Amino acid sequence: MRFKRNGSYTLNRKSKTKPNGKKPPTEEKKQYLELEYTKIRVVDFDLKELVVLPREIDLNEWLASNTTTFFNLINLQYSTISEFCTGDTCQAMTACNTIYYWYDERGKKTKCTAPQYVDFVMSLCQKLVTDEEIFPTKYGKEFPNSFESLVKKICRYLFHVLAHLYWAHFKETVALDLQGHLNTLYAHFIVFVREFNLVDPKETFIMDDLSEILCTPVPPPAPTPDPSAPDSAPSPSSQNHVTER
Repeated sequence: MRFKRNGSYTLNRKSKTKPNGKKPPTEEKKQYLELEYTKIRVVDFDLKELVVLPREIDLNEWLASNTTTFFNLINLQYSTISEFCTGDTCQAMTACNTIYYWYDERGKKTKCTAPQYVDFVMSLCQKLVTDEEIFPTKYGKEFPNSFESLVKKICRYLFHVLAHLYWAHFKETVALDLQGHLNTLYAHFIVFVREFNLVDPKETFIMDDLSEILCTPVPPPAPTPDPSAPDSAPSPSSQNHVTER
């Protein structure tokens, strides 16, 4: 393993500690990838059926409806563990060794705690989805030219919240027995953003291992035998036969 010292690199041949004596960080085990948790969903059908654009619906109307729904559901899911997401427990908005920084309207980059970041996300999303000029609800009102880019912005931020939930608060989610809801919400969201190319794959790459598991339709359970059904026909060797004496 190589470590940088004064602009140069040296080779640490056998030692498993850094020069300062601390052990190098090890990749944390991703509990949310374990089968006992990934198999838990609240629906067992192909979620793609829920996101495909119906022929009679306008694309922007469909994007607006689904984006608003995902904002509300993800906000609700986060609220279930918000008491565990504090400035002390989550000093940065992290997910899979990635730190998310907040950029204000002037483009200023700010490192903030996870609860601060989520508050910024939800406040921005609330402001956008309730703006009649951006998400019009009145018949005949046109969507702005910037609508798709704003939807992509919302979805990118919502993905950050979902990723943080898995990375930092999955244990609390399991303790509340809400992993099935989180899994279904995440899979539904990922299938949706993939269907309409709303989030850059480079952004969601950090969670691809989970996405591939959860976005695969759950196979139907094997049929259980009917106890009232007659037994199968006996094999010839088990049938009664006459024994000669």
